[in-house]
Amino acid sequence: RRLMPKFFNFKVAGYFLYFTSMCIVECMHAHASDGKLTEAGSAKFFVRENGDTIVQNKGVLNDRDVLKIQKFIKEHYKEMYLLWKQFGGEDFYKGN
Repeated sequence: RRLMPKFFNFKVAGYFLYFTSMCIVECMHAHASDGKLTEAGSAKFFVRENGDTIVQNKGVLNDRDVLKIQKFIKEHYKEMYLLWKQFGGEDFYKGN
């Protein structure tokens, strides 16, 4: 069964930040999606060890919401990483 843990129980810029139990084989990232938590239309943010993010997919989010989420992740990435690791997730993003 596929779990979809939310990093927080509230929305950031109108979107939940979450990952799926299938995601943990990749480096740390967060999906941003509406209440359905579907990957269709969701954005995907890879997280570096300093909290900066690389947007792999913007989904249906506009630029303003992407920036708000990036700022939020920068401020809370350490808490997010702890949850990510509880599920056995890989380490931070190290690519370009």
